[in-house]
Formats: sequence, structure tokens, C-alpha cells
Amino acid sequence: MKFTKKIMIAVYTLAALVSGSSVAWAAEAAGDAVKGDGDSIVIAAIFLAAGLAAGLGAIGPGVGQGSATRGACEGMARNPGMSSKLMTTMILGMAIMEALTIYALVIAFMLLFVFLPKFM
Repeated sequence: MKFTKKIMIAVYTLAALVSGSSVAWAAEAAGDAVKGDGDSIVIAAIFLAAGLAAGLGAIGPGVGQGSATRGACEGMARNPGMSSKLMTTMILGMAIMEALTIYALVIAFMLLFVFLPKFM
């Protein structure tokens, strides 16, 4: 494997670990399992799902935006006369990618503030 591929794997692994930090929040809810409360598993699953939704929902569009920017810069370097058309297309594509990230964040907030209170 190339060195850059190893770095990218390390970055993705670190991002997955950081996005899974909501499991630490669920540790408090795990104490309810001793009391026999069956909702503690659901609470832990909601925290885990919210963390994964926010984390994984940001990784994909982030990589896509970097790739789109690189492609647009390469296109502008090859043909400077097309820079205005390339910039417009790139901005439109980035807005769509950013909307995907916002949708993932909305899902995470819905899990935490709409569905979680029903089990607490």
C-alpha cells in the first residue's frame, strides 16, 4: 500500500471513532439495565445512531467536495476561459453535497430531541 493510502485509512478510522463517541453518552443509560429497564438498549441505540448519522453523513460529502474542488481547479488550470462555467457548476454541486450533510444533521437532531425523550 502507498503511504498516502495508509494515511487516508487512518483518517477515516479516526473519523469513525470520533463519530462513535456518543457511545460514551450511552454508558450512563447502561446503568438502567441493572434496574431491569428495557428501554436502556433503545436509548443506547439512539445515541449510537445519532453519532453515526452525523459522522458518516459528513464524511461522504466532505470527500466529494474535496474531489469536486480538485477537479474544478485542474479544469481551470487547463482552460482558464472556462473558469466561470466551472465555478458555477462546482458551487451548485457543492450546495447539493452540503444539503446531504445538513439532512444527516437533521436526522441526528431528530433522534436526540424527538425520539429520545419518549424513552427517558
